[in-house]
Amino acid sequence: MNVFLKTAFSAGICLLLPLFSVWSAPLSPQSEFVLNTVCTVNLFEGGTRGRYAAVFTRIREIDRMMSAYQEGSDTDLVNRNAGIAPVKVHREFLFVLEKALHYAALSGGAFDPTIGPLVRLWGIGTEEEQVPRADELEQALSLVDYRDLKIDRERGTAFLARRGQALDLGAVAKGYAADEAARIIRKAGVKRAVVDLGGNIMMVGSRRSGFFIFGKEKPWRIGIQDPLEERGAYFGILQVRGQSVVTSGVYERYFEKNGRRYHHILSTANGCPAAAGLLSVTVAADSSTDADALSTALFCLGYEKGSALLDSVPGAGAIFVFEDHSVKLAGARDRSVFTLENSRYRLLE
Repeated sequence: MNVFLKTAFSAGICLLLPLFSVWSAPLSPQSEFVLNTVCTVNLFEGGTRGRYAAVFTRIREIDRMMSAYQEGSDTDLVNRNAGIAPVKVHREFLFVLEKALHYAALSGGAFDPTIGPLVRLWGIGTEEEQVPRADELEQALSLVDYRDLKIDRERGTAFLARRGQALDLGAVAKGYAADEAARIIRKAGVKRAVVDLGGNIMMVGSRRSGFFIFGKEKPWRIGIQDPLEERGAYFGILQVRGQSVVTSGVYERYFEKNGRRYHHILSTANGCPAAAGLLSVTVAADSSTDADALSTALFCLGYEKGSALLDSVPGAGAIFVFEDHSVKLAGARDRSVFTLENSRYRLLE
């Protein structure tokens, strides 16, 4: 999931990750490697050491709680006890599971937090990546069913009904971490900030353009990654205020074998990389948790079903990029907030 900030600097356009205008330069931006990626936080008008520490402490807590690859995490405990017994977990972990189940039901299972067996089988992004045999896919698919995830709010437990089932919250955990980072930032009284968790972008407030106190409040300008180019190349600019922007695309993680590319967004219909005629889907929403889950669901569903789902999520909008290089907007996205910047693509009505 990858987006980057793009703003005018001096007489031309400079592209960095991220870059701000001379009058809104970030105060002491901080970066750490967590959530298996480089996370960067920029606080404006009050970027103190203590505030940065509070944000990254919270992000690390969420990583330890939700990672499928850290022994003793809530995800690990639920997976190891699949088909055996319910596991006591953190209340916020239950909140994320409930969010995941909501989008699983809303998407008819296109988004599914129990996709762990398929993720492990393909191993994309690891040294064990492979193209599975048909019988292996069939076996893994038989274990993927969000309806087998049982949550008991009163007891504070989570349970996978069958042995071999496994949670993987990779399509929602970063979004929750971004939301929590923004919550801490707002609570501290910081009016303007950018949280970039490896491409999951959360904007707090608006950017300021101009000379200090005389500056005007303007939307953030987000450059959307061109799915056919190297990192940092953008095909369009999206303007947002106080929202999260998340992209799912074929370029994020993949491997190639026998001349074919296999990306990491797996379909729960056949167990293979999703093939709905799309190169990427970018979602903007008030909640990064929602945007994270939606970008995956919409990529798997395709434009028709995806845009219909999007209509049920207030305030959310999406940019669909198709394999034929056409681009469509859906949901709460006024055409005026998106500008196409690359002639390779064409924006359709």
